[in-house]
Amino acid sequence: MGETTKIVLAGEGGQGVQSVAGIIAEAANEEGRQALYIPNFGVEQRGGVSVAYVQISDSIIGSPKFQTGDIVVALSGRAVRRSSRYVGSNTTFIYDSGIEGVEGELPRNAGMILPIPAIETAKKDFHPRVFNIIIMGAVVGATGVIPLESAKEAVEKKLGYKFEKQPKLRELNFKAMERGVELVAEAAKYQPV
Repeated sequence: MGETTKIVLAGEGGQGVQSVAGIIAEAANEEGRQALYIPNFGVEQRGGVSVAYVQISDSIIGSPKFQTGDIVVALSGRAVRRSSRYVGSNTTFIYDSGIEGVEGELPRNAGMILPIPAIETAKKDFHPRVFNIIIMGAVVGATGVIPLESAKEAVEKKLGYKFEKQPKLRELNFKAMERGVELVAEAAKYQPV
Protein backbone atom coordinates (compact mmCIF):
# COMPACT_ATOMS: atom_id res chain seq x y z
CA MET A 1 0.00 0.00 0.00
CA GLY A 2 2.28 2.79 -1.22
CA GLU A 3 -0.53 5.27 -1.74
CA THR A 4 -1.54 7.91 0.74
CA THR A 5 -4.99 7.55 2.30
CA LYS A 6 -6.64 10.94 2.82
CA ILE A 7 -9.39 11.23 5.45
CA VAL A 8 -11.62 14.19 6.31
CA LEU A 9 -13.68 14.05 9.50
CA ALA A 10 -16.20 16.85 10.14
CA GLY A 11 -18.69 17.44 12.92
CA GLU A 12 -19.86 19.87 15.53
CA GLY A 13 -17.42 21.01 18.20
CA GLY A 14 -17.62 18.54 21.06
CA GLN A 15 -18.49 15.48 18.92
CA GLY A 16 -14.97 14.10 19.26
CA VAL A 17 -13.83 14.60 15.66
CA GLN A 18 -10.35 15.78 16.72
CA SER A 19 -9.94 12.95 19.25
CA VAL A 20 -10.80 10.34 16.62
CA ALA A 21 -8.41 11.87 14.09
CA GLY A 22 -5.59 12.05 16.62
CA ILE A 23 -6.06 8.44 17.71
CA ILE A 24 -6.13 7.20 14.09
CA ALA A 25 -2.90 9.09 13.32
CA GLU A 26 -1.30 7.76 16.51
CA ALA A 27 -2.30 4.18 15.62
CA ALA A 28 -0.77 4.60 12.16
CA ASN A 29 2.46 5.91 13.69
CA GLU A 30 2.58 2.92 16.03
CA GLU A 31 2.27 0.72 12.93
CA GLY A 32 5.44 2.37 11.60
CA ARG A 33 3.56 4.34 8.95
CA GLN A 34 3.71 8.03 8.13
CA ALA A 35 0.75 9.97 9.53
CA LEU A 36 -0.20 13.62 9.34
CA TYR A 37 -3.10 15.11 11.29
CA ILE A 38 -4.22 18.72 10.92
CA PRO A 39 -7.05 20.05 13.10
CA ASN A 40 -9.31 22.88 11.95
CA PHE A 41 -11.81 24.39 14.36
CA GLY A 42 -14.81 26.60 13.74
CA VAL A 43 -14.95 30.06 15.27
CA GLU A 44 -16.13 28.61 18.58
CA GLN A 45 -14.67 25.32 19.73
CA ARG A 46 -18.00 23.99 21.02
CA GLY A 47 -20.78 24.76 18.60
CA GLY A 48 -18.64 25.47 15.53
CA VAL A 49 -17.89 22.97 12.77
CA SER A 50 -14.73 21.06 13.57
CA VAL A 51 -12.79 19.48 10.70
CA ALA A 52 -9.83 17.11 10.95
CA TYR A 53 -7.58 16.19 8.04
CA VAL A 54 -5.61 12.95 8.30
CA GLN A 55 -3.18 11.43 5.82
CA ILE A 56 -1.61 8.02 6.28
CA SER A 57 1.06 6.54 4.03
CA ASP A 58 3.93 4.08 3.84
CA SER A 59 6.07 6.78 2.23
CA ILE A 60 6.75 10.43 2.98
CA ILE A 61 3.66 12.61 2.80
CA GLY A 62 4.50 15.40 0.40
CA SER A 63 1.97 18.06 1.28
CA PRO A 64 -0.23 18.70 4.29
CA LYS A 65 -3.06 19.95 2.06
CA PHE A 66 -5.27 17.96 -0.28
CA GLN A 67 -8.31 18.69 -2.41
CA THR A 68 -10.11 15.35 -2.32
CA GLY A 69 -10.44 12.80 0.46
CA ASP A 70 -10.58 9.04 0.03
CA ILE A 71 -12.92 8.93 3.04
CA VAL A 72 -15.04 11.89 4.12
CA VAL A 73 -17.08 11.54 7.32
CA ALA A 74 -19.81 14.05 8.28
CA LEU A 75 -21.45 13.94 11.70
CA SER A 76 -23.91 16.84 11.44
CA GLY A 77 -25.92 18.75 8.85
CA ARG A 78 -23.44 21.62 8.82
CA ALA A 79 -20.60 19.11 8.51
CA VAL A 80 -22.28 17.52 5.46
CA ARG A 81 -22.37 20.94 3.79
CA ARG A 82 -18.84 21.91 4.85
CA SER A 83 -17.15 18.63 3.93
CA SER A 84 -18.81 18.10 0.53
CA ARG A 85 -16.07 20.15 -1.14
CA TYR A 86 -13.58 17.35 -0.35
CA VAL A 87 -15.60 14.70 -2.19
CA GLY A 88 -14.65 13.31 -5.60
CA SER A 89 -15.68 10.38 -7.76
CA ASN A 90 -13.49 7.93 -5.79
CA THR A 91 -14.50 9.22 -2.35
CA THR A 92 -16.44 7.14 0.15
CA PHE A 93 -18.74 9.56 1.97
CA ILE A 94 -19.93 8.37 5.38
CA TYR A 95 -22.56 10.27 7.33
CA ASP A 96 -24.75 9.67 10.33
CA SER A 97 -28.13 8.51 9.06
CA GLY A 98 -29.81 10.22 12.02
CA ILE A 99 -29.06 13.68 10.61
CA GLU A 100 -32.34 15.06 9.36
CA GLY A 101 -32.86 17.13 6.24
CA VAL A 102 -29.56 16.43 4.47
CA GLU A 103 -30.70 13.99 1.79
CA GLY A 104 -30.77 16.75 -0.85
CA GLU A 105 -27.35 18.01 0.24
CA LEU A 106 -25.39 14.78 0.07
CA PRO A 107 -22.55 14.94 -2.46
CA ARG A 108 -23.88 13.24 -5.59
CA ASN A 109 -20.38 13.03 -7.07
CA ALA A 110 -19.16 10.61 -4.36
CA GLY A 111 -18.04 7.16 -5.42
CA MET A 112 -20.01 5.65 -2.55
CA ILE A 113 -22.34 7.15 0.08
CA LEU A 114 -22.67 5.14 3.29
CA PRO A 115 -25.30 6.20 5.84
CA ILE A 116 -24.66 4.66 9.26
CA PRO A 117 -26.81 5.02 12.40
CA ALA A 118 -23.91 5.92 14.73
CA ILE A 119 -25.75 8.23 17.15
CA GLU A 120 -28.78 5.94 17.34
CA THR A 121 -26.56 2.88 17.89
CA ALA A 122 -24.55 4.65 20.60
CA LYS A 123 -27.72 5.66 22.46
CA LYS A 124 -29.54 2.35 22.03
CA ASP A 125 -26.76 -0.22 22.43
CA PHE A 126 -23.94 1.51 24.31
CA HIS A 127 -23.77 5.03 25.71
CA PRO A 128 -24.07 8.38 23.85
CA ARG A 129 -20.46 9.22 24.71
CA VAL A 130 -19.04 6.36 22.59
CA PHE A 131 -20.61 7.79 19.43
CA ASN A 132 -17.18 8.98 18.23
CA ILE A 133 -15.64 5.55 18.91
CA ILE A 134 -18.31 4.01 16.65
CA ILE A 135 -17.26 6.55 14.00
CA MET A 136 -13.61 5.57 14.49
CA GLY A 137 -14.57 1.95 13.89
CA ALA A 138 -16.40 3.00 10.72
CA VAL A 139 -13.29 4.81 9.44
CA VAL A 140 -11.08 1.81 10.27
CA GLY A 141 -13.55 -0.52 8.55
CA ALA A 142 -13.98 1.67 5.49
CA THR A 143 -10.28 2.34 4.91
CA GLY A 144 -8.48 -0.71 6.24
CA VAL A 145 -5.68 1.83 6.70
CA ILE A 146 -4.90 0.50 10.18
CA PRO A 147 -5.81 -2.85 11.74
CA LEU A 148 -8.64 -2.81 14.27
CA GLU A 149 -6.27 -4.12 16.95
CA SER A 150 -3.95 -1.13 16.39
CA ALA A 151 -6.89 1.25 16.75
CA LYS A 152 -7.84 -0.48 20.01
CA GLU A 153 -4.26 -0.18 21.28
CA ALA A 154 -4.26 3.54 20.46
CA VAL A 155 -7.56 4.00 22.33
CA GLU A 156 -6.08 2.08 25.26
CA LYS A 157 -3.07 4.41 25.23
CA LYS A 158 -5.30 7.51 25.12
CA LEU A 159 -8.01 6.39 27.57
CA GLY A 160 -6.20 3.75 29.65
CA TYR A 161 -6.26 5.94 32.76
CA LYS A 162 -10.10 5.98 32.56
CA PHE A 163 -10.18 2.23 31.90
CA GLU A 164 -8.13 1.62 35.07
CA LYS A 165 -10.74 3.46 37.16
CA GLN A 166 -13.71 1.88 35.33
CA PRO A 167 -12.70 -1.40 33.62
CA LYS A 168 -16.16 -1.75 31.99
CA LEU A 169 -15.33 1.32 29.85
CA ARG A 170 -12.63 -0.64 27.99
CA GLU A 171 -15.10 -3.29 26.86
CA LEU A 172 -17.72 -0.64 26.05
CA ASN A 173 -15.30 1.32 23.83
CA PHE A 174 -13.90 -1.76 22.11
CA LYS A 175 -17.38 -3.16 21.38
CA ALA A 176 -18.46 0.27 20.07
CA MET A 177 -15.45 0.34 17.72
CA GLU A 178 -16.21 -3.17 16.47
CA ARG A 179 -19.83 -2.13 15.91
CA GLY A 180 -18.62 0.83 13.79
CA VAL A 181 -16.70 -1.60 11.56
CA GLU A 182 -19.87 -3.71 11.23
CA LEU A 183 -22.12 -0.71 10.47
CA VAL A 184 -19.95 0.48 7.58
CA ALA A 185 -19.73 -3.07 6.18
CA GLU A 186 -23.53 -3.40 6.38
CA ALA A 187 -24.04 -0.03 4.66
CA ALA A 188 -21.58 -0.99 1.89
CA LYS A 189 -23.56 -4.18 1.17
CA TYR A 190 -26.51 -2.12 0.02
CA GLN A 191 -24.58 0.06 -2.41
CA PRO A 192 -25.09 -0.33 -6.14
CA VAL A 193 -21.98 -1.72 -7.81
